[in-house]
Amino acid sequence: MRFGIKTAPMNTTYAEIRDVWKAADDIELFESAWSFDHFYPIFSDSAGPCLEGWTTLAALAEATTRIRVGLMVTGMPYRHPAVLANMAAAVDIVSEGRLELGLGAGWNEEEANAYGIDLGETVGARMDAFDEGVEAVVSMLSNETTSLDGDYVTLRGARNEPKGPQRPHPPIVIGGGGEKRTLRTAARWAQHWNLPFGDVAEWTHKRSVLDGHCADLGRDPREITGSVQIRVAAGEDLSAVAADAAELAAAGVDMIIYYLELPHTPAVLEPLAEALSAI
Repeated sequence: MRFGIKTAPMNTTYAEIRDVWKAADDIELFESAWSFDHFYPIFSDSAGPCLEGWTTLAALAEATTRIRVGLMVTGMPYRHPAVLANMAAAVDIVSEGRLELGLGAGWNEEEANAYGIDLGETVGARMDAFDEGVEAVVSMLSNETTSLDGDYVTLRGARNEPKGPQRPHPPIVIGGGGEKRTLRTAARWAQHWNLPFGDVAEWTHKRSVLDGHCADLGRDPREITGSVQIRVAAGEDLSAVAADAAELAAAGVDMIIYYLELPHTPAVLEPLAEALSAI
């Protein structure tokens, strides 16, 4: 079992997030650290403060030295895929090859409507655009030039230089549990698939669907790391947290990413690591 942490960049400060990431960087048990990609706070007062994900991620990559870094996950509609590929290459360089490239189809209608961002007229259109976007990003991170004549993405001999040190590209992380489209996109492109806040029963079912898509596409499902996000708060019963982790491990989960509840404080990390190290 592998472990990561996640800090939402909302209703907090950059300094508080940085302090948590730097502390996690010093604790070997934690393999990765994640933020999210929203412009408004989610599941709370949307009028509150929220730091932009990619610029914050670049700063956090510079503030750390060991831990792998990523957004869980980037909303594809928020940036043109060619621009996103350039951003990802830059952060992979800044982090010296520690970027995990999280990608998702997007869902937040409130912020999209406020910013004039087109999420697509239907969920199907959104997923079609997502599929083309993932293809474009992967190609631009892997190839000297990319040409794509899609319904949503058009590229003509597009370049992306310099590329990052991870070749052919940083690991692609697809987040979500949509069985018909999201999991099929993960089966095609992902090195890592994340199920947000799933229990053992949901994990087992969704993983079987993903494995089925892999079989259809002729891909070995063992190539795809499977993770779940679990919320944890300061003062929580960590023996129960460890027991839940052991249950997820027995169900075949490869990684747990602990979504640290606000307020962000490094004090939660050492006790959490100690509890998990006993698994």
